[in-house]
Amino acid sequence: MAAKSSSPSRIPRVTFASMVGERIRSNIIEGVLAPGTQLNEVELAEAFGVSRGPVREAMQRLIQEGLLRSEPHRGVFVPIMTPDDVDDIYLVREAMETAAVRRITGTPRAAPAYKTLDKIVRAMEAAEMADDWNKVASRDLEFHSALVAAAESPRLGRMFTTVISETQLCLGVLSAAYDARGDLVEEHRRISDLIREDDTEGAVAALKKHYDDGVVTLKRRLAARDGASAG
Repeated sequence: MAAKSSSPSRIPRVTFASMVGERIRSNIIEGVLAPGTQLNEVELAEAFGVSRGPVREAMQRLIQEGLLRSEPHRGVFVPIMTPDDVDDIYLVREAMETAAVRRITGTPRAAPAYKTLDKIVRAMEAAEMADDWNKVASRDLEFHSALVAAAESPRLGRMFTTVISETQLCLGVLSAAYDARGDLVEEHRRISDLIREDDTEGAVAALKKHYDDGVVTLKRRLAARDGASAG
C-alpha cells in the first residue's frame, strides 16, 4: 500500500487566535489599551486583518486569564484593578510560591534554583542603579516565574502563568512606585540566599514579607490613582 504523500497543511485558525491574543495581551500590559477600555470585536478584526472568529477566541482566552473582563449585556473590558483584586492576586501568588519554595529547599533543586535567581537579582540591581524602573519591574516578575519553574511542577507552572498575567495588569501602577521601595532588590536577594541555605521557613517568611510590602505599596498607588480621578 503506497504511503500518502506529504503536503503542507493549512495554518489552523487557532494559530491566528493565538497571534491576535498575544497582540491584545501586549497592548494591555503596555498600556495601549487602558484599564476600563471596551474592546470591539469588529474593530479589532479590521485592525488585525483577520475575521471575527480568531478575535472572539482570543478574547475568550484572555477572559480566562483575567486580562479581560466580560460584563453581561455590556461587553468586554480591560479590568480596572481594585484593592480586592490586589489582595486576591497576591494571596494566590504567595500560596503558589510558598509551595514552590517547599518543593525546592532540601532537595538537589536548590543549587540550580539559587544560581538562576541570583543572576536575576544581579540584573535587577543593575537596573535599579541605572534608574530603569521598567526593567526592575520586568526582572521582578522574571524572578518569581523562575522560582516557580525551579519547583519542576508542570501543574503549578500552568496555574502560575495565569496569575502572573493578572499581576502584569498591576505594572502600570506598581512600576511608578518601584523607586519608592529601596529594599526591593534586597528582599529578592534574601529570598534567593535563604533558598541556597535550604532555610525553608526563613525563605517562606521572607516571601510573605515581600508580598505584604508589595500589597501595601500597590494599594497606596491605587488610592492615589482613584483620588486623582475623583479630583
